[in-house]
Amino acid sequence: MPHSIFAAAGLMAVSFLCNLPLGRWRATLKRFSACWFFAVHLSIPLLIFLRVKMGLSVWFIPISFGAAVTGQLVGGISGGAGKEKDPGRWHGLE
Repeated sequence: MPHSIFAAAGLMAVSFLCNLPLGRWRATLKRFSACWFFAVHLSIPLLIFLRVKMGLSVWFIPISFGAAVTGQLVGGISGGAGKEKDPGRWHGLE
């Protein structure tokens, strides 16, 4: 049991930390563009792989999902999500 607590904490940390730069990048992209969806979902295969390799059950999915969303939000805020974007710069695929 204690090793699963450490594995869950490690998965939460990895989930949060790998979504920080993705959230920062997402904040600069045009909302709902292909690149925006890529930035939001890029970490999911890594998190699924780590959860399976660590032997964690499906009950840890909401925990890692919450950490990923928190990482995206914190990264987006630190990346200037509320700031005005350069109108001459084009982001995302259309």
